[in-house]
Amino acid sequence: MEHQLLKDLSQELPDGVRLERAANAIRQAFVCDAVGLLSLDQHDTLHMMAASGLAHEALGRRFVVGQHPRFAAILSRHEPTWFEPGSLLPDPYDGLLDDRKGSPLPVHDCLGVPLYRDPDHAWGILTLDALTTGTFDEAARARLQQLVLTLQAAIRVTELERENRRLRQLGISQQGIERIGETTEILGHSEAIQSLLHELDLVADSDLPILLLGETGVGKELFARRLHRHSRRSRQPMVQVNCAALPESLAESELFGHVKGAFSGATSDRPGRFEAAQGGTLFLDEVGELPLGLQAKLLRVLQNGEIQRLGTDQTIKTDVRIIAATNRNLKANTQAGLFRADLYHRLSVYPIPIPPLRDRDRDILILAGHFLEFNRARLGLRGVRLSFGAERALQQYPWPGNVRELEHVISRAALKMLSRGASRDQVLTIEAELLDLDIPAEDNKPDDTQTRSTSSGAADQTGTATPLTLAEIPPLKQTVEECERHAIHEALGAAGQNWAQAAKALGLDASNLHKRAKRLGLKKGLGE
Repeated sequence: MEHQLLKDLSQELPDGVRLERAANAIRQAFVCDAVGLLSLDQHDTLHMMAASGLAHEALGRRFVVGQHPRFAAILSRHEPTWFEPGSLLPDPYDGLLDDRKGSPLPVHDCLGVPLYRDPDHAWGILTLDALTTGTFDEAARARLQQLVLTLQAAIRVTELERENRRLRQLGISQQGIERIGETTEILGHSEAIQSLLHELDLVADSDLPILLLGETGVGKELFARRLHRHSRRSRQPMVQVNCAALPESLAESELFGHVKGAFSGATSDRPGRFEAAQGGTLFLDEVGELPLGLQAKLLRVLQNGEIQRLGTDQTIKTDVRIIAATNRNLKANTQAGLFRADLYHRLSVYPIPIPPLRDRDRDILILAGHFLEFNRARLGLRGVRLSFGAERALQQYPWPGNVRELEHVISRAALKMLSRGASRDQVLTIEAELLDLDIPAEDNKPDDTQTRSTSSGAADQTGTATPLTLAEIPPLKQTVEECERHAIHEALGAAGQNWAQAAKALGLDASNLHKRAKRLGLKKGLGE
């Protein structure tokens, strides 16, 4: 295991890959059921950076250290902390192990150790869980202590690589560069979101006007804040204007300011949002809602780089970067005369579409995990998880309200459980019906596994399946393995033997697909 970690140090790997490979290697070396690598931010909150053996939703979890005694105990010591089987301290991973999804953990071994980026600053923690008691004996704890130095070196290399990539992209000094582990609150591992974040980071420092396009609820404000944070203006203010909420009579004053006596009630000079954002970024949210009269005045400001406060002819030079956002089709609105074409072209120098949640595949479960942990803490619950049926419902639903709707669905379901008498002292499992989602009819079809099990019986001359005798019924494990082999064969065939694409189609991580194929005896037969 140490050899693999050291080998990875000599390679430049994508963000997260090194940590994911480390988690998998540690799990195999210690023959345990789950491993988690969590980073600690400045707000004493742990973020799951990589995991092996934990449910996919765990990657969206945020754990406030003060709310989790086990994590606090691990961080309070420099050496490994072992929790005896039967420890009364609540386990943050209750219901999150892959093989025991939604169920409280039985008596088990738990081991954790803090990780440091330097002697005075903790990076986070490493946790190991084993359902077999006695797994983490004194020899295992001593071995983990020896491993820490190599793992901390892997973390430091990962941090340096991320900073170096950002510096190459931005061409600026290291001052102001955020460190790995500090959350941007843009959660997701899907190809769509990673491609978008890469594009945002490239254009962030260009000073070009950016137009963020996307459906309601996709989180356009978060992406605007990321653009500002990664730009040269990051030390200057970012000022947000909700154009849909601006009263037409006061909109000009809000944007450009006014002088005393400019109108009834103007008792003093007041700077507008452009002046407040001087040197920084002005975010015009829902810019498509601006009235036409104000659009003309905004266009003049963007053309000339000057504003005039209401009530005076004196001009003020402005230096702001404009980021606009809308859920409307501005191009169609210009053709309908609802939005000025010249202003549209000024704002959309670099348009960036934000993908809807339905196009972000497994990010739905990561985001759901984030909102589940938020509601667990807010409602004072021991734990709250999703059943497999609830996970499937979340992934089938088209999400017209996107991330905002997902947040509301999870919060509502957690409250429903409590209103129906669920105990805060138990690990609560949210079932699909509590989500109250209107799944399209075509998605409510039987599973392929059900179809295959029906067709597995002998067919008579009428084409209907005849029931098997008890002697003919194969062991359940054999039936499940046959279904898995068939599904993997089909996915690989459809993906042209591309394992990454096949894993995505099956809803698995690529590493997990390789492990399953090896366990099922498929790897050799498939040329791997």
